[in-house]
Amino acid sequence: MTAPRPEQSTPSFDFAYWWDRVGILVVLIALVVLMATIAPNFASIDNLFNIARSIAINAILAAGLTFVILTAGIDLSVGSTLAVSGVVAVLAAIGGLPAPVAVLLGVLAGAAAGLVNGLLTAYLSLAAFIVTLGSMTYLRGLAYTMTDGQPVVDNMLGFRDIGNGYFAGIPVPVVVMAVVYVAAWFVLERTRYGRHVYAVGGNAEAARLAGINVKRVITSVYVIAGACAGLAGVIFAARVVSAQPTAGTSYELDAIAAVVLGGTSLMGGRGRIIGTLIGSVILGVLSTGLILMNVPFFTQLLIKGGVIIFAVAVDSLKQRPLRLGRRTGGAAPAH
Repeated sequence: MTAPRPEQSTPSFDFAYWWDRVGILVVLIALVVLMATIAPNFASIDNLFNIARSIAINAILAAGLTFVILTAGIDLSVGSTLAVSGVVAVLAAIGGLPAPVAVLLGVLAGAAAGLVNGLLTAYLSLAAFIVTLGSMTYLRGLAYTMTDGQPVVDNMLGFRDIGNGYFAGIPVPVVVMAVVYVAAWFVLERTRYGRHVYAVGGNAEAARLAGINVKRVITSVYVIAGACAGLAGVIFAARVVSAQPTAGTSYELDAIAAVVLGGTSLMGGRGRIIGTLIGSVILGVLSTGLILMNVPFFTQLLIKGGVIIFAVAVDSLKQRPLRLGRRTGGAAPAH
């Protein structure tokens, strides 16, 4: 009796692989070409610098959020954390502290807010969505309380160059953003801690059995997200030379959209920091192009909402092979 021939497996198109490596970059190039064609003065040097400067704050927020989302978490409080950190830095500078100390206090304020989120999420096993939703509210209230609900302006702000200065002809916020992304890339791609972040996001229980302190890793990624939000808050305050209790409103949505659009899965364990940067650039180019075309603000919101839905839809498509592999007992495709 002839043995049955084994079924030949036909190679399938790995959407997740090609989107992360080619697709998102193609979208960026196509968008830049489109905006350069239809948006007045889009390709001018001054406008490109303005785009880069405007991207920096959201990109720094998104860099921190990448760590959180890689562990299958979420942080809705980064916009409010940005506001509190900016207020802390400005009030410290007005109080007579040296500019570097004021900046450090702003970043530490953000890290402290992230630490609270991380401890509640990791050690009390509370849902990250609920924890950070509550943090978003109380931190915004704290920003209003610290400023009596009014902007605190200091035209002689000691660290204003962080938001408005130039280094070797490049806007300082862009330089800071580049440093943040180089550091994040190194941590995620070249360190044991980075491997632990991916492992926790891929399968927290398996990571625990492998000896990884899952709770410590989860807590730490929220601290990183908070510190990045704190840094973004300092830059924002420096740009407007004031403490604004309304700063960062809805910024968390743009940051999450940048992370997911850049290829990081909301399910955790899959994604790259360079994709987050490209996602941030796409959103920045889109926003600037719409402004140059005098598109009404409410129409811009409609378009941005569509981009967020598109990003989530792409993430869902990327997860289909993974879910199919789990149902059939097969291995998930490697990222």
